[in-house]
Amino acid sequence: MSPRHLIQIAATLVAALILCSCEEYPPYAPGMYPRAAPAGWWNDEGAAGSAKIVVHIGEQKAYFYKGKRLVGETTVSTGKPGFSTPPGHYTVLSKDAGHVSTVFGDYVDDYGNVIKSNIDARKDSRPKGTHFDGARMPYAMFFRGGYAMHQGYVPPFAASHGCIRLPKDIARPFFENAPVGTTVTVTE
Repeated sequence: MSPRHLIQIAATLVAALILCSCEEYPPYAPGMYPRAAPAGWWNDEGAAGSAKIVVHIGEQKAYFYKGKRLVGETTVSTGKPGFSTPPGHYTVLSKDAGHVSTVFGDYVDDYGNVIKSNIDARKDSRPKGTHFDGARMPYAMFFRGGYAMHQGYVPPFAASHGCIRLPKDIARPFFENAPVGTTVTVTE
């Protein structure tokens, strides 16, 4: 295999990593991925009332309220074109702090080497000698079927398969303060 062909394969794999999946990417390496957006803030000291989450797709932001008080704000990454996050009024249906996707992930060999990355197990065929390794989606809060808010890579643009990705430092307080039944409003 020529060096030119290897470079083309490597460039294709890097582009696939950047453009696909709800999966969290490895830590930022200069020149490898777009820098993740800033996390945001959280301050619920003295706040009371029912939890409510509002996500603005156009802003790529999420806001967490307790009663009428804004207690948290963060950048998010919603569904990319072709995989849009559906606008609407929802509630948190279920939660899973250690969720692992059964649909999105990688095909890996018996040694843990990624053979095919950022796959959709429903569409991408499994190469011989590999098995599926589901993407980690910590602090997942499902609000509509397979759609969830969860910790993940948050570039400054829509990049998921429809989920709402939250930065690492904000995913946990959102998860811990939003019981099942919490209102989730997704707007354009």
